[in-house]
Amino acid sequence: MASEKSSNVGLARRLMHEWRFYWPHMAGILLLSLLSAPLALLAPLAMKIAVDSFIGSKPLPGLIEAMLPASFAQSSNAALVVAVGLGLLVALLTQLQTLANTMLYNFTYEKLVLSLRTRLFPHVQHLSLSYHDEKGTSDSTYRILYDTAVIPAIPLSGVVPLVTAGFTLVAMIYVVYHLSWQLALVALGVAPVMLLISRPFNRHLNDLWHKAKKLDSSALSALQEVLSSVRVVKAFGKEESEQENLTHIAEEGVWARIRVAYSKGAFDFLIGMTTAISMALVVFIGMLQVKSNTLTLGELLMIVSYLMQLYGPLQIIVTKVAELQSSFTSAERALELLDEVPAVREHANAKSIRRAEGDIIFENVSFAYDDDASVLEDVSFEVRQNTHLGIVGETGSGKTTLISLLTRLYDPTQGRILLDQVDIRDYKLKDLGNQYAIVLQEPVLFSRSIAENISYARPDASKEDIVKAARQANAHEFIAALPDGYDTEVGERGMRLSGGERQRISIARAFLKNAPILILDEPTSSVDVKTEAVIMEAVERLIQDRTTFIIAHRPSTLKICDHLLLVRNGSITKIKTPESTEATEALMLDDYQPATDEIGHENRRLQED
Repeated sequence: MASEKSSNVGLARRLMHEWRFYWPHMAGILLLSLLSAPLALLAPLAMKIAVDSFIGSKPLPGLIEAMLPASFAQSSNAALVVAVGLGLLVALLTQLQTLANTMLYNFTYEKLVLSLRTRLFPHVQHLSLSYHDEKGTSDSTYRILYDTAVIPAIPLSGVVPLVTAGFTLVAMIYVVYHLSWQLALVALGVAPVMLLISRPFNRHLNDLWHKAKKLDSSALSALQEVLSSVRVVKAFGKEESEQENLTHIAEEGVWARIRVAYSKGAFDFLIGMTTAISMALVVFIGMLQVKSNTLTLGELLMIVSYLMQLYGPLQIIVTKVAELQSSFTSAERALELLDEVPAVREHANAKSIRRAEGDIIFENVSFAYDDDASVLEDVSFEVRQNTHLGIVGETGSGKTTLISLLTRLYDPTQGRILLDQVDIRDYKLKDLGNQYAIVLQEPVLFSRSIAENISYARPDASKEDIVKAARQANAHEFIAALPDGYDTEVGERGMRLSGGERQRISIARAFLKNAPILILDEPTSSVDVKTEAVIMEAVERLIQDRTTFIIAHRPSTLKICDHLLLVRNGSITKIKTPESTEATEALMLDDYQPATDEIGHENRRLQED
């Protein structure tokens, strides 16, 4: 329990440091909240005056009587007018205090959430692929969108109410003690009982909230996965199966939150019954004191009113700690994400590079994911400036890993990669990224216009530059035929366009970036023969005067390469210079031996041509 408290205190301290620029806002909320204490003390006074001074014969309180004209203070209706006026004044001040507090609270809350999200999102983008491969994107999404939304409850709905409740509690105990010390002791006797009840519930709620958050994250992951693969789901007719799977995960989350609600409800029930028993004792003893003339009826009513308000702050102090377990859980999850250190980091004295020449050397490079067996083992080769290198190999042999290491999505486990005779780990990450243009097998487009997708690497590109790049990529004709032309929205992941159209936009993006090193990963594997010819015509223009890496299975794609590099089981087995398309086919069939159906089909087509 002590370690849990220290952990929560540590989290709160760190969050306060994160939000140090909003301390004035929090102080304003605290001061406005503290005004509720004197207003709460004034509210029962109106009832006491009405009962004791209007119905009864007690004089008005001395301070109030001194503020009134003597003639009015002695009138029979003065007490009633004062009681009603005081009640209305307290109500007005209470509403103004609530309004000001609500406005400042919501402003500060939104700013606190925004400040944390703007820290988390860029941090997540800079985390290495190994983290995203292990955790998945949905977990990070949940932490950024949902965990951050409840974290401000710690300072705003936790610290501020606790301080306000403590201040109000002390003030009311002081007043009740001076009216009847016996009733004050009875009322305070409930505090130790509440604390004893709260101890086991706090730890239990913390565990329950951790499980509920994890299940919510899993449900989001399952939902995102199905919706992003909806075509595959429909193609296999798995809608009902996926529905059952998601319902199962969602039901587990529902029951987890029900268990939280049940535990919290049981806790609130015990606290409520404890205060009810205490209040019953106060009323019982108080009525005996009224009957013995130790208290007036008005004083008893005022004490009961104070105690009803006193139990409120006392319950806040006890229950807020339990309620804050959800916020502490979210804070822990969000800060865990913020504390993740990228596996690929930029050196403090990293070098700048404007435009590389394009000479690349792999020196004894080995790589393994985590503690698994090596994907690449002691790989060494050299690619000169403007060379076009084809990379072939079986699925899982390490082709894509080579490219991932070259672009520094991962760092080698051993060895080094040189760009223009400098280890790529010595370059600034942003500068290094500017040296590569990449065209993937599945083009990555964003839910934006065609023009925005082409200019993604150069947001400041002119319309003329965008159109020129599209022409070079053989994309201008189909873009111009669209109703909105370059302003056409491509839809989520570009699904409003065909595969060939998406690929040509991706190639246009590479033309516009004009990087010295080009990476083509299966650029024609998912298109028909006619579209392949259009794409390859654009690719042949694109590779001019660039160091180019082409991963492909089709011999027709590899015929433009100067050299072929064969990767087998993480090692380079052979490098050859294809003299013709037939030589390329023979090399692939002899040394690579991939899934031969596709190669055989390609061979027959080339022979027929």
